[in-house]
Amino acid sequence: MPGDPAKKLATYQDVLDAPEHLVAEIIRGSLSLLPRPRPKHARAASRIGMGLAGFDGAGAGPGGWIILDEPELHLGPEVVVPDLAGWRRERMPELPETAAWFELAPDWCCEVLSPSTERHDRGAKTDIYAESGVTHLWLVNPDLQLLEVLRLDGEGYRRSKTFVGADVHAEPFDAIEFDLGSLWAR
Repeated sequence: MPGDPAKKLATYQDVLDAPEHLVAEIIRGSLSLLPRPRPKHARAASRIGMGLAGFDGAGAGPGGWIILDEPELHLGPEVVVPDLAGWRRERMPELPETAAWFELAPDWCCEVLSPSTERHDRGAKTDIYAESGVTHLWLVNPDLQLLEVLRLDGEGYRRSKTFVGADVHAEPFDAIEFDLGSLWAR
């Protein structure tokens, strides 16, 4: 019986050639094309970034972080694009000046879940973040209005806390009170 033909591994050129209206990633050797975020999803991600601005030195706050929207991460052979990611400044004192992506794994990633991305975000991407040493992962669900905070524990994540209220202290940004309710406000 003939075997299956060898599957072609995705390359970075496949990411570059992807349609602009899709988010292109390489997950476990395969090209993944997902739709751009829905408005509710994009708004939640934007408000998370605004709520954490004080950690990135933008205004009053504790500072000590570089936080970016949708950075392209090259984590070994994987190419992923979290909704938000943050690096402690002691690990990345300044932004790289020439590269269009980051090879240094962040300290924190945030994925805003939607029906079309949840399986992808909770599955392979969560595993990739853990394998790369991302110490904190937030999974935000605008439909259920909740935030799951995961902390790296050995080779995988354990749920540190799930928030459904308005004002929360969520690691690694628990130095401030974060208005979770603002993510869902119209």
